Amino acid sequence: MLNEPNNAASANLPIDTVCFVSLDDQELLAQCQVDTYRASGPGGQKRNKTASAIRLRHEPTGMSANAVESRSQHENKAKALKRLRLAIALKVRRHVEVETYAPSDMLRSCIGKSGKFAIGKRDQRYFEVIWEVLDLLFACNMQLSTTAQKLGLSTANFSAVLRNDPAVWRRVNELRKDKGLSSLK
Repeated sequence: MLNEPNNAASANLPIDTVCFVSLDDQELLAQCQVDTYRASGPGGQKRNKTASAIRLRHEPTGMSANAVESRSQHENKAKALKRLRLAIALKVRRHVEVETYAPSDMLRSCIGKSGKFAIGKRDQRYFEVIWEVLDLLFACNMQLSTTAQKLGLSTANFSAVLRNDPAVWRRVNELRKDKGLSSLK
C-alpha cells in the first residue's frame, strides 16, 4: 500500500540528491522511520499476537509504504521496501536539463542493440530506470515522442514499456492531466 507524501518534498518538487531507489536495503532503511504493528484480518493466532505488519516512512521524501500480507516481519519489510522504491520513483521528480540530457550508463544497458527498451519488474535496476525515465518525461512536458527520441527509442517501444506496468501508466496519465494534456490510451 502506497501513501502520498505529507510534507514539502512532495510529488513534483525536485530532489537533486542521492538516487534513493538505487540505495541498498540497509541504506534506504536507515533513512526511514520504521513502524511495526499487529495486522488485523485472517492469518490465525500468530498474526494476531505478533507485530508483523510494517510501515516505512522515508524522511527525505515524505513517502511511505506499508506491508501487512505476511505473518513474517522480514517478508513484510522486503515488500514495504519495494513499494517505497516504487512510490519514490512514481511521485518524486528530480530536475533534468533536457538540452544536455544523456541516458545514464545503467539506463543505456537496458536498451538493446536493436534499439528496444526492455526491463522487467524483477530486475534490480527497474525502480532506478523508471525514476530516470519519468524524470525525463516530466522534463519533456510529458511528450512521449520527445522523450523517446532523447532515449534513442521509437515512441511505440517507449509507450509499450510504460504501459507494461499499470502503476507507471496511471502515473504518466496523472502527470499528463496535471499538464493539461489528454490521457494516453
